[in-house]
Amino acid sequence: MKLVEEVLSTFTREELFWLNGYIAGKYSAPTKTETLKASKASVNKLTITYGTETGNSKKLASEFAAKAKKNGINAKLVSLDQYRLNDLPKEEFLLSIISTQGEGEPPAAAKKFYEHIHNNGFKLDKLKYGVLALGDTSYPLFCKAGEDVDQQLSKLGGERIIPLQRCDVDYENEAEGWFQQVLQKINSTNDESEVQAAPSIAKKSTGKKIYNGTILTNINLNDTGSNKQTHHIEIAAEELDYLPGDALGVIPENPASVVNQIVQFLNLDKHKTYAYRSEELTAIELLTRKLNIVYLPERVVAKYASLTSQDIPATKIGLLDLLRIYPLKDANHFEQLVEILEPIAPRLYSISSSPEAHSEEIHVTVARDQFLLNDEQKCGLCSDYLSTLREGTSLQFYIHRNNQFRLPDNDKDIIMVGPGTGIAPFRSFLAHRDAIGAQGRNWLFFGDQHFVTDFLYQTELQNWVGTGVLTNLNVAFSRDQKGKVYVQHKMIQHGQELYQWLTSGASIYVCGAKEPMSLDVENTLLQIVEEFGHKSTEEAIQLLEQLKDEGRYLKDVY
Repeated sequence: MKLVEEVLSTFTREELFWLNGYIAGKYSAPTKTETLKASKASVNKLTITYGTETGNSKKLASEFAAKAKKNGINAKLVSLDQYRLNDLPKEEFLLSIISTQGEGEPPAAAKKFYEHIHNNGFKLDKLKYGVLALGDTSYPLFCKAGEDVDQQLSKLGGERIIPLQRCDVDYENEAEGWFQQVLQKINSTNDESEVQAAPSIAKKSTGKKIYNGTILTNINLNDTGSNKQTHHIEIAAEELDYLPGDALGVIPENPASVVNQIVQFLNLDKHKTYAYRSEELTAIELLTRKLNIVYLPERVVAKYASLTSQDIPATKIGLLDLLRIYPLKDANHFEQLVEILEPIAPRLYSISSSPEAHSEEIHVTVARDQFLLNDEQKCGLCSDYLSTLREGTSLQFYIHRNNQFRLPDNDKDIIMVGPGTGIAPFRSFLAHRDAIGAQGRNWLFFGDQHFVTDFLYQTELQNWVGTGVLTNLNVAFSRDQKGKVYVQHKMIQHGQELYQWLTSGASIYVCGAKEPMSLDVENTLLQIVEEFGHKSTEEAIQLLEQLKDEGRYLKDVY
């Protein structure tokens, strides 16, 4: 460095300016390797779209966009709810990463795009595209939203540059291999004679890790006289790998009483086995652990009508009632019945424990769903199944990652809004922050019907207040007074302080019912920003959008 300074001291001011420009020009020019690499990118623009519910599609799309740019490709990243539909016929190359929700539906953010390509008769003759579909093989209509998008873009005249890729919950390896093939296709479009080596694709994922757990505790958190049953369930399992914010996935069993009645009604041989998805299972095993028999969707009822050659109205009905009203003509039709029945779909429950505080255990908070159907008392299949499990019972489950619902750094403040079972992940958050000694402040808004009977985890929450883990605890019990009071009413009461927390860098989390709770909470947040931040409605909306973009406004709603 001293030698450089001695040499520079011999230069005049004008010579130094010239030298500075010369060096900048020489070393800012691309190297031969960089020029070659950039020249391979034959695409003017690659648009990468994503439709997501939990954030996995967005995460992948963002990674793909970054890799595309490193390969010299001008990549544009956009959520499908922000995508300008009129741009579609103008696209040169389009990738769509889309998940599937519920019964084969696209995520809410993708519905506008999904309906647009299905309901409009335009042509996409210039479009070259590829679709990556995310889903869960445990569900009957695995990746259907992605399949629909892929097929419809083709029908509109688009050219597939790569076959549709379906991915299960462990999607990383297959998704990476798919995108490597996309890059290979794009980079070779200007030189069809170029011989390309097959991309190196990581070993295919073996699927979800299934844990074998044992029920340690199963207690009803609601007191005598409550209108509800909310079960706190503790499960022991080895080598657990999860984080606060994740969910537990479980496939429930059908009620034994219903299974036995179907077996008797069809006069089935209990010992005869049937082939089902590479397994040999008895009728009782199939009806108990594999097949959805409690509430058949209309599409299955339609298939049953075709099987039995009967005129059956479109309705949601249990298999037992269907068999009674519209019997199979031949008991030998059971094998055909198995073919049209769908597998039991898994249910997800927010984890309410922390790996740091509850070693070798995982906890869930389950509301037993009870309702009237045709004047008959019914229960939700999975919540009824879980709430009746006794201590010592075995339970298989898997972990559903939720990377879009994570704690911030330990020194950051958090605001949590979780009425009812929405408190589950926040019990996990608080236990975790307590165990690791996090310095950030914690504020919880909790609500339910009655203070005396429905204050879930009351003792724990009050202990956390006493030890300072919970900086603020505000509760709303809707039916303890004449006018109903909900969490959003408590939020507005403390709006000044809540706004100060937000402007000081706090993250806000919402968990529980999507409608109307999460919508009411969001409207209340806008009201707080307007009133206490002295902002217009447009400015308040912009602030909330900014919080979302920064990962400081996170929702896990259902």
